Amino acid sequence: MAGKDFTHFNEEGRARMVNVGEKDVTRRVAVASGKVLVNRETFDLIRSGGMKKGDVLTVAQVAGIMGAKKTPELIAMCHPVAVDGIDLSLTLEEEACAVLIRATVSCSGKTGVEMEALTAVSAAALNVYDMCKAVQRDITITDIRLEEKSGGVHGEFRRRVM
Repeated sequence: MAGKDFTHFNEEGRARMVNVGEKDVTRRVAVASGKVLVNRETFDLIRSGGMKKGDVLTVAQVAGIMGAKKTPELIAMCHPVAVDGIDLSLTLEEEACAVLIRATVSCSGKTGVEMEALTAVSAAALNVYDMCKAVQRDITITDIRLEEKSGGVHGEFRRRVM
């Protein structure tokens, strides 16, 4: 049952890491996004650089990049990937009092970098929360999702805009 239908289970139904040894090396890119919703006071402190722990956006950007590089240590069945590049941006959305996060991760490899992009966004969002929690406890991290990916046997994916 599990061996035929689910790639991360062996014939006994136990977890395993998929063997990607026979797969072709292809160019792979994944883009993920997410947002952190804060109140007006917190937003203004982030924008002005007035948070006591320091520059929220810069620290979160570095943390997101570090998170992408540590993905196989955090996600149980994730292969170590030789990442070629990580581009992580954090922008402020005034009207929604939100920090928008977008990560693009690329590699030439046998497996994709979707999890690295999602982990980058997650780590950045968690760092925004950590740096702002003394000012606001009800911060919301939301909409972490894969936006697009390319490469590999499954080809292209682009999230549809609703």
